[in-house]
Amino acid sequence: MGPLFRRLGQALRARGHCVHKVNFNGGDWLFWRLPGGIDYRGSPADWPDALAGMIAAHGITDVVLFGDCRPLHMAAIHTCRALGTPVYVFEEGYIRPDWVTFEAGGVNGHSSLPRDPAWYRAEAARLPPAPEHHQVPSSFRRRAAEALAYNAADVLSRWRYPYWQNHRPWPALVEATGWVRRLRHRDEAAGRSRRVMDALAQGGDPYVLFPLQLDSDAQIRLHSPFAGISDALRLVIDSFAVHASAPLRLLIKEHPLDNGVRDWRDEAASLAALYGVEGRIDYLESGDIVPVARGARGMVTINSTSGTLALSEGVPVIALGQAIYDMAGITFQGTLDDFWRDPGRPDAETFAAFRRVLIDRCLVPGGFFSEEALGQVTQGVLARLEAASLQVTGGESGAYPANG
Repeated sequence: MGPLFRRLGQALRARGHCVHKVNFNGGDWLFWRLPGGIDYRGSPADWPDALAGMIAAHGITDVVLFGDCRPLHMAAIHTCRALGTPVYVFEEGYIRPDWVTFEAGGVNGHSSLPRDPAWYRAEAARLPPAPEHHQVPSSFRRRAAEALAYNAADVLSRWRYPYWQNHRPWPALVEATGWVRRLRHRDEAAGRSRRVMDALAQGGDPYVLFPLQLDSDAQIRLHSPFAGISDALRLVIDSFAVHASAPLRLLIKEHPLDNGVRDWRDEAASLAALYGVEGRIDYLESGDIVPVARGARGMVTINSTSGTLALSEGVPVIALGQAIYDMAGITFQGTLDDFWRDPGRPDAETFAAFRRVLIDRCLVPGGFFSEEALGQVTQGVLARLEAASLQVTGGESGAYPANG
């Protein structure tokens, strides 16, 4: 995530903390470039023992990483649990935009938060009102440039990290080709999306929104019943064809960071034709999801954080995979076949309580793709780490970001 760990390392060092950083590849090295960097060049099999040795040698009290489903990170969490070393996990926010997840132990399907609505209502009642929250800038151009720099540094330094294997399913060149193809046709895609939205507005037909997630996302591979997005597309369109009555439409929205390796618009069209509903399914390749979600009759998601966006607008949601927000009173608890006919409504009080507890337990304001957003995240994480350290030891901590 670009200079996230560098910024956090600088802030911790400025406060007098000792910070070390594991680099697994040249991209990690490029975005660290501070004292305390450690290049791990060993094998995955040797990594748990190596990490345990680093923790002992440097007196590490806290381990910080991004995502908890990458193989090296899963091994790191297992090692830390065995040693009794606290682990904190970054993710993009459970609630978006302008929030970042920073949760102890694990995130998403590995979160320790309960799925009991009564617990959230009771916990929220003990908390003061949430602090005022402000929008932060975010630059897609910056995100793309940082991703390009990271991957280029990774590819050019493979000789130095002989055992490194990227967790993503496609080689860098394949992904780059997909992005080039997608960027080359972005104006055509934007035009098609505008025509879809104009037709929906003029027709006035109700629609259910199905925002696609990334095919490579661990949320799909590890926290859902699907092997990939293709399986989810088939199930949703099949169910819609059989159980959703006209004039209800299905609006499928492509993920803004999809790499274009697979043509989901073509796959959705083929499935719609197969199930005889090609005239009632629309596909959005681009555009802001907020107004689209706001106008929907409901949202079908696997476990995307887009679900919390819809819930905040009072739009009913069904989650087909493991989602931290999937519980009675918040999401539809019946079957997908029934959701098309009567999706119900989320309970605003329960969702507000859930949101308040999330902010208190595992969210910090900010983002990753602007200086202002990174500054907010850094200060929020620093405050949480120092507060946790004081509660446990009353002294200073050494933080060990592990970014693979």
